[in-house]
Amino acid sequence: MLASKHAIFECLAHVAEALAHPNRLELLEHLGQGKRPVEDLTAVTGMTFANTSRHLQILRRARLVETERQGKRIFYSLASQAEVVTLLKALGSVGESNCAEIRQIMSDYFVTRDALSPVSREDLVARLRDGEVTLIDVRPEHEFDLGHVPGALNVPFNELEKGLAQLPRDQEIVAYCRGPYCVLSFDAVALLRERGFRARRLVDGMPEWQASGLPVEVSVF
Repeated sequence: MLASKHAIFECLAHVAEALAHPNRLELLEHLGQGKRPVEDLTAVTGMTFANTSRHLQILRRARLVETERQGKRIFYSLASQAEVVTLLKALGSVGESNCAEIRQIMSDYFVTRDALSPVSREDLVARLRDGEVTLIDVRPEHEFDLGHVPGALNVPFNELEKGLAQLPRDQEIVAYCRGPYCVLSFDAVALLRERGFRARRLVDGMPEWQASGLPVEVSVF
């Protein structure tokens, strides 16, 4: 029995070791948006191709990601998306509770920039159904195409300023992005409020929405 328990702990330690690098956590955040080739992940993280591949292999050996070959390209995706997203959320909760530096960053940047309570997933579903809110996805277009909340408008943050004219001023706007530590929705809400819109952000991002079993729409080409 002790040997079996030790074997379980050894496997869990292997998973924890795979998570123990900021670049690998960032890769998991990006893969939470959808299936991506190594070349795309290299571009969005700013790492070299070799480093990106090395980190992905570590995550694959821990069975946190899986691969699929399409022609000559290898695509990576989260293995058991709901479980991995839940694991990352739990890691974030522990970090926010136990790490003073994380609490300080959350207070200085996130809480200070947005003191209003975020919109819950349940509330958003109800308000979208009743036509009471306009939902915008402020991620880049290619991430939106991989999967988005049905009914969301894609207004990437770097295009938000010139896209304000298409947004209604008589209805609250809810913005979402990649996840709880993605700053795009915070920055979008701040900009919208500065321009006179009523705006709030979704409590988390697309990976958490999908992991909770809510419907996802994929752009078809």
